[in-house]
Amino acid sequence: MQSSCRTSTGRVSAISVQTPRVLVVTVYDCSKGGNMKTMKLGMTALSLAVGLGLGGISVQASAQEVPTLSKEDFEKAKTLYFQHCAGCHGVLRKGATGKNLEPENTMKLGQDRLHRIIELGTEGGMNNFSDILSKDEITLLSTYIQIEPPKPPEMPLSLMKERTKVHVEPKDYPTEPLHGRNWKNFFVVIERDVGKVAIVDGDKHEIVAHIPTGYAVHVIKALEHSNAAHPENPDDVGRFWYTMGRDGKMTKIDLWQTPEKMLVAETQIGYDARDVAVSGDGKYVVGGAYWPPHFVIVDAKTMEPLKVVSSRGVNVDGDYVEESRVAAIYDTPNEKSWLVSMKELGQMWQVDYTDIDNLRIEKIDTAKFLHDGFFDPTGRYFQIAANASNKMVVVDTKERKKEALIDVGKLPHPGPGANWNDPKCGPVGGTTHLGEGTVTVWGNDPAGHGDQAWKVCYTVETDGPGLFIRTHPNSQYVWADQTKHPEPEVQQSVQVIDKETGKIVKTIQVTDKEGQAAVHFEFNADGTEVWVSAWNMKDSKEPNGEIVIYDAKTLEEKGRIKGFYAPTGKFNVHNRVNHVT
Repeated sequence: MQSSCRTSTGRVSAISVQTPRVLVVTVYDCSKGGNMKTMKLGMTALSLAVGLGLGGISVQASAQEVPTLSKEDFEKAKTLYFQHCAGCHGVLRKGATGKNLEPENTMKLGQDRLHRIIELGTEGGMNNFSDILSKDEITLLSTYIQIEPPKPPEMPLSLMKERTKVHVEPKDYPTEPLHGRNWKNFFVVIERDVGKVAIVDGDKHEIVAHIPTGYAVHVIKALEHSNAAHPENPDDVGRFWYTMGRDGKMTKIDLWQTPEKMLVAETQIGYDARDVAVSGDGKYVVGGAYWPPHFVIVDAKTMEPLKVVSSRGVNVDGDYVEESRVAAIYDTPNEKSWLVSMKELGQMWQVDYTDIDNLRIEKIDTAKFLHDGFFDPTGRYFQIAANASNKMVVVDTKERKKEALIDVGKLPHPGPGANWNDPKCGPVGGTTHLGEGTVTVWGNDPAGHGDQAWKVCYTVETDGPGLFIRTHPNSQYVWADQTKHPEPEVQQSVQVIDKETGKIVKTIQVTDKEGQAAVHFEFNADGTEVWVSAWNMKDSKEPNGEIVIYDAKTLEEKGRIKGFYAPTGKFNVHNRVNHVT
């Protein structure tokens, strides 16, 4: 708004409404050369529209109208936001990995600019949605995020128990595998947008089953080998897998069953969730919710929810956080505990599972916006991304305290991570980044290489930001994807880094099909093959996604397994239960 000093009082003011509740008044004093003073007044846009006078100040008001949606369009937009936006920006839109999207911020940008941002993405790590959403859907979302966010309901333990279903009674579980396949080299594959996981025979490269699960499963975990606790039946290790959908549904899968009976039980622990883990003794499963903010301890055999623990609290800055979401959860290999990451609080909670009626929790202050991570080769140190803080956090699970903070690139995101040996720094870990095309590598062996521990060893510049990094002890290479880059050719390509030199030795375009991207890696059990997903984002509810298999030594393509619905994450039984990173 332009000002003018042609008034009898020598003053003129210009105002603009930042939100429906706040009026910003800028006063120009012509008698003093046009000096300017700004005031914020807590008034509604409606009251401004009638005009007002402030101590001789002449005021003109221009109210910014809050956009509206029909009830039907509002519900549609709310679903789209949950499916595509809430993970980074929060249910209440206060921001975390992504920016704050409350109306006081989004209304400043306006409909057209919001539409372009959603359509094209940003250099800061937000991918383009032009291949995922229609223009009408983007318009709906652009309008929706300018309206006050609705607060979802809570979920009590009683409702979780009502939603628990047993499909196969534990007494009817088989005593040996019923399919004659090498289940220890099975891959459990997320089929994101159809609410399924696929079971794939890693020896025969065949899809065994498509199993209905929660929407957009984020993580799948099994009972893993533990140095601290031991299950009643050792054969259960790697046999039972637990999924966590973004709709809070947790399912239990039995890899010994015939395909039609592999789904044996399910429950729901929240309305929005991300991670799950199994206690080392095989008795409990813990699921972490984004909303309501809590984690839930579940009986691993029956899937009956047993205990709810709120994650709301005071963050590392001393501020109370209502939407304190639970992100990564892991069983600690050397202790009888879980690590539960509190995203917005910036705390790692080490939860002792030996007595759930008298729960012991160490709350370890670290850095905000914790997301995903992985253990070092000893299983003592957990390395987790505090992505919006641009740090990797290291937690000592033996001493139950923060070990180190490592400054890395913009928005680190290691996924399941990668550990390997470097000629100069010794044992190292690495991460990709959502916000830049960089792989950061740091030393992670304080016992043997103390001078290199928790310090950046080197960085590798890639062609674009990515989601996942992966390797295997039997491989000489580290693989990094570039899924977050907006250009299709880069998004469809992965880069291979030599462990000895730290240099990129090959860029592989996994797919050239429009609307597809390359994402996530998993090695087979002996490390001779690397599996990469060709994620059919554009038509994800059609079975035309692929997993592309490469020779881990020659880096040449060996074959493709077709018939997947939006394949993303893949989990090899042997590697995951034996902590192979």
